[in-house]
Amino acid sequence: MKETQPVMVEDDVIVTLSYTVTVDGETVDSSDEGEPIEFIQGKGMVIRGLESALYGLGAGERRKFTVSPAEGYGEQDPDAIAEVPRSEFPDEIPLEPGVELLLKDEDGDEIEAHIIAVSEDSVTLDFNHPMAGIDLDFNVEVIALRRATPEELDHGHVH
Repeated sequence: MKETQPVMVEDDVIVTLSYTVTVDGETVDSSDEGEPIEFIQGKGMVIRGLESALYGLGAGERRKFTVSPAEGYGEQDPDAIAEVPRSEFPDEIPLEPGVELLLKDEDGDEIEAHIIAVSEDSVTLDFNHPMAGIDLDFNVEVIALRRATPEELDHGHVH
């Protein structure tokens, strides 16, 4: 018996999604310049607020909605800001506000930070996600839906 294609977004369905994200009317991310994204619904592959807003939509449907920080990238955490001696940075790194860095923690795991301030003696790094504390306005269109294969569900990503 042939399995039918899903008619709406539900858990374990692969969603192909075209999207634009704006903050205060300015586009901060969009699939318009590239391919739509594909992900397995219900697996936490996209932010919680986006995933929640998609449930029940069918292929070809559009929706506009706002995702709060709690459902997006979290609130700004003041404890995620650190001052580091300037001497700890190699000379080839441009020490200017806005520069994004990929660092390694004590366990060797990569973590992202961006420079928010530079003084004569220190560099202030922000380890919060750049979108933390921000309301995100989404404009999405569900392009296609299909059932995830057992292998995709087992591996936790789209093949």
